Amino acid sequence: MAKLKVAVIFGGVSSEHEISLVSAYSVLTNIPKDLYDVVCIGITKKGHWMYYPGEYENIKDGTWENDPDCSTAVISPDRVHKGIMVIGEDEVYLRKIDVVFPVLHGANGEDGSVQGLCQLAGLPCVGCDMTSSAVCMDKSLTHTVLDAAGIKTAKYLTIMRHSLGDFDEICENIETALSYPVYVKPSSAGSSVGVSRAANRAELKDGLKKAFAHGDKVVAEQEIIGKEVECAVLGNGKDIIASVPGQITTEEGFYDYDAKYKKNTSVLDIPAKISDDEMRVLRETAGKAYKACGCGGMARVDFFVTENGIVLNEINTIPGFTPISMYPKLMENMGITYPALLDRLIQLAIERLDADK
Repeated sequence: MAKLKVAVIFGGVSSEHEISLVSAYSVLTNIPKDLYDVVCIGITKKGHWMYYPGEYENIKDGTWENDPDCSTAVISPDRVHKGIMVIGEDEVYLRKIDVVFPVLHGANGEDGSVQGLCQLAGLPCVGCDMTSSAVCMDKSLTHTVLDAAGIKTAKYLTIMRHSLGDFDEICENIETALSYPVYVKPSSAGSSVGVSRAANRAELKDGLKKAFAHGDKVVAEQEIIGKEVECAVLGNGKDIIASVPGQITTEEGFYDYDAKYKKNTSVLDIPAKISDDEMRVLRETAGKAYKACGCGGMARVDFFVTENGIVLNEINTIPGFTPISMYPKLMENMGITYPALLDRLIQLAIERLDADK
């Protein structure tokens, strides 16, 4: 049987560009080569799409962009093509592909944009579809959907850029709705990019400025004191697996971008240090949230386990796939090796597209 052709897309116009490169390297070096032929498509920070035929090692540090054999390449939205248009100096040719595997964290990749392009092209896309990706990427929308599903989240307030005429008035509204300390977050950024903790008016103003540097919508959330616990979910529709959860303990004030990817001082415990009853409720809630948001393929669902119960923090539809990332570690704990996980994700994408036809 002929091997399927998988286009792995990495990089992107995102504050999480560098994380994507490391995740993509891990995916590319673990994807079963006896089952799949891989085509690499890199996206620069400026948004230039390129077919990359070089060594995987050069992806990690970004030097792939300088490879002289790179060519401009884009996914064709034409369903007749079912492939990538590679644009050389003297010719344009089509490379057929069977599946798209976006390893794109954050904006312009995890937010439904690439998923929508794949939908137009009629190509299976690993992970969540356009709508569920958009809902889970936008923290304000996630709160709305989970509130409707009866799933507990932190108390929050959404602030739009167009309402920033009076900064003090905005701060007063937040202080009326919430109590210090609060976390200020860009509504549509991942990996804790642009997130800050505010314990007073001055810190709140600074946090708002920092968060608005990453988008036009910001969410302020009441601080939740509890254990940071994550659950990996895999599958489509009713056929899903919610993993035994893992726990993150960090020396930092919170599990921010540096703690996740730079300092490497955080400790991951699998299983999490919680009771059997908390474990059961958390796994059930992860599955309920996954279905409520319309997720498919994969997602990592993050929680706080507090003295007063479980609070859902966020849902990540393209979780990290770096060597230290929780999602593949949690699935490995469930007996699903990294290569087997990638194979399953690709097959789930094909199954979902076939079911939609």
